[in-house]
Amino acid sequence: MNDMTPPQKSLPKDWETDQEVRWCPGCGDYAILKAVQRTMPEIGARPENTVFVSGIGCSSRFPYYMETYGFHTIHGRAPAVATGVKLANPELDVWIITGDGDALSIGGNHTMHLLRRNLNCQVLLFNNEIYGLTKGQYSPTSREGTRSPSTPFGSVDHPAKPCAFALGSGARFVARGIDVHKNLPTVLKAAYAHQGAAFVEIYQNCIVYNDDIFAAFTDKANAPTGQLWVEHGKPLLFAGGAKGIALNREQLKLEVVDIVDGDWEAAGVLVHDQTNRAIAHMLVELPLVGFPVALGVIYDDPAPTFESAVVAQNKAAAEGKKSDLQKLLSQGQTWQVEKQPHVI
Repeated sequence: MNDMTPPQKSLPKDWETDQEVRWCPGCGDYAILKAVQRTMPEIGARPENTVFVSGIGCSSRFPYYMETYGFHTIHGRAPAVATGVKLANPELDVWIITGDGDALSIGGNHTMHLLRRNLNCQVLLFNNEIYGLTKGQYSPTSREGTRSPSTPFGSVDHPAKPCAFALGSGARFVARGIDVHKNLPTVLKAAYAHQGAAFVEIYQNCIVYNDDIFAAFTDKANAPTGQLWVEHGKPLLFAGGAKGIALNREQLKLEVVDIVDGDWEAAGVLVHDQTNRAIAHMLVELPLVGFPVALGVIYDDPAPTFESAVVAQNKAAAEGKKSDLQKLLSQGQTWQVEKQPHVI
């Protein structure tokens, strides 16, 4: 007799391992880890059906701390390994943990192809705008002027923008969060609910090598005017509703407008449409000065997944055929290797 009792809902502690969490005291990674462990029971995930795959970097220790299956792979190659896992067993929940250096430098090519293929997985990119594990060199997302051991006079590189990169690569889900913000679990839930590659950039403070780099919008005093939390079907308001984001249709760019007497419609404030790719591009490209940082689910427009297409293709190719390993090995050209005389 089969046991039809539904599985008991897990608890956050069920997702914790016995491994000592080894990040620098005060690192934002701790907050992200706890947010993920709290989120897992709420989305109905099961440890035995979940895989965390990481590359190299501070963030990539993540699989050790999740009571799930996990792969700590090599630099930049987490997307490739995750693709193999998902194709081998499409029923698994696959999460990729990476950093700004791991995903956008040596792993940039792999990240791009995973997103354009639309593998059904969640990509969490911890962005601290620095190489923390290797002692503070500038990374692909470091701002111009960043002083580091590898740029002692200040970086002259123009930084990569992770969400803009994701959209340009064809991602169908793009979101942003902050390591210590209460809304991060909400963003993670939305990413999990999306069928396809869900890309989430998480602003993560590196307390040792890049402390307070995001203070202009993460500090409590700056948050009201520095953060724009977007929600589908809701107006793009911030600063307690005193300001909003409108579209300058003549110049085709976003601008900040003041709200008078709460009448955001009269001010021309946009209503967030998470399926609008053009506006999503504008939101992730907002300048750091004079504008808030767009956070939450910025773009969500599902499309058929990579693994579902592969499974369907393989099923169609195998239809009406009988498996015969010996016939497969014998087809085409064959050779017989005979023993050769020993030559001195």
